[in-house]
Amino acid sequence: MLSKDKLARINALANKAKQSGLTEAEAREQTTLRKEYLQSFRSGMLNTLKGVTIMDPKGNDVTPAKLKELQNKNRLH
Repeated sequence: MLSKDKLARINALANKAKQSGLTEAEAREQTTLRKEYLQSFRSGMLNTLKGVTIMDPKGNDVTPAKLKELQNKNRLH
């Protein structure tokens, strides 16, 4: 998870870009922070998906094979 300070900085740079534009250094900082945010988000989403079991209305486990393999590899289920 990204710190609150970094999220606030991302938002501040986005607002400044809309209002007056960014300097070259600010644009590089924004790009770096966005990449870090996306990496953090994707990592969190993958961890969430690793713990998911999909059940049909009859109660049968219909979790895709690829997800089951990933869960077994990480010994989650």
